[in-house]
Amino acid sequence: MSPPLTLILHRARFAVCQLPADAPLPAADRLGELWSVTRTPDELSLVVEASAVDPAWRTVEAGWRCLQVEGPLDFSLVGILAALAGALAEAGVSIFALSTYNTDYLLVRDADVRRAVRALRGQGHRVRTPDESDAQS
Repeated sequence: MSPPLTLILHRARFAVCQLPADAPLPAADRLGELWSVTRTPDELSLVVEASAVDPAWRTVEAGWRCLQVEGPLDFSLVGILAALAGALAEAGVSIFALSTYNTDYLLVRDADVRRAVRALRGQGHRVRTPDESDAQS
């Protein structure tokens, strides 16, 4: 089992978008403060702030919130994402996960944020929300 973690709930709303594999990359300066781009042979996937979605993008799943694991996390740590995803799965909360060099990010549907926060806190993790400096309950 992983040690208790601190997660930070971002205030912004996000969208997960899919573009054709050969689509040009959007201009980074318009995607918001936190964004991710992944290109595979099959698609170009974007996670951007909802306000940055281009109306020309046809496949857009809006209505996500972001829980950031406070990092940096050492590469030797094992089971961080599994522990968080497991707690959320038990609570019936679907996730879209991202990882960076420093840490992990979990996107949850806006409608599931309260349930996600309760589930994570129920497993002993701390969750800081935009309205709380460091709430535990």
